Amino acid sequence: MPELQEAELRLAEAAVAPAKKRYFMRFTRHQRNLHAVLFTTFLGLAATGLPLRFSESIWARTLAGAVGGFGAILFFHKLCALVLTLAFLVHLRDILIRAFVNHEKGIFWGPTSMVANWKDVKDLWGHFRWFLGLGPKPKFERYAYWEKFDYWAVFWGMVVIGFSGYAMWFAPFFARFLPGWALNAALVIHSEEGLLAVLFIFSIHFVNTHLRPDSFPMDMVVFTGVESEEEFKKKRSTEYARLAAEGKLEARLGEAPPSWYVKASRIVGFTAVAIGLTLLVLTLSAYFI
Repeated sequence: MPELQEAELRLAEAAVAPAKKRYFMRFTRHQRNLHAVLFTTFLGLAATGLPLRFSESIWARTLAGAVGGFGAILFFHKLCALVLTLAFLVHLRDILIRAFVNHEKGIFWGPTSMVANWKDVKDLWGHFRWFLGLGPKPKFERYAYWEKFDYWAVFWGMVVIGFSGYAMWFAPFFARFLPGWALNAALVIHSEEGLLAVLFIFSIHFVNTHLRPDSFPMDMVVFTGVESEEEFKKKRSTEYARLAAEGKLEARLGEAPPSWYVKASRIVGFTAVAIGLTLLVLTLSAYFI
């Protein structure tokens, strides 16, 4: 009898005990490391490229003087470009391996792909209707339409800004098969596309990723790799329902991130945002001051 009473007590305690908070994996450690390299080098490129672009501004000359002159700034600009290029090539290698070696289904099309599809068009239209109070908020899959736009904007920028930058860096080599006007065009393209990338990342991307009501003041998933079940259901309810229906939800379970890691990630994230917004203000001031 005592054993039976003890067992019943344990069952009663389990019934009233709150369910353990579950976390689901969204990004692997490798993906998070690549993103860390991406945003670090991009901040470096912006912090060195903008002074070169607005070299007549007081803040640009002050920054150049603090690091040893514009020659030093150009050196760090090229260093960041090399590291970012390597990260981009690693990402391309990962895609090719997943697609043609591992034969991963859906990498180029489907609910888990970064390639835009008809649902993204409907989600965009549905979002506009929701903004105006004309319909319900759309439910999103693994990647929302604005996340795909961010991804392909970076992809486009890597090709255009990267090629034009290397064309200027190794001008004697490219002059062997490119006309002189093409190198002049590369200078203009690199400058204007780079400025566009800075304005986009430090305004649109920051707002979409971190300042939305769902994520304010900081979306931590790109740092921790996991999100709570509540976040998962709220932000990507269509993906959650699909995985549950396919019986694949449990396979995505992850561990809760340590509190110290979350705090450290917040410091890194807020520092990056602060640097980006500062550079955005300095860029805008260069046009009006």
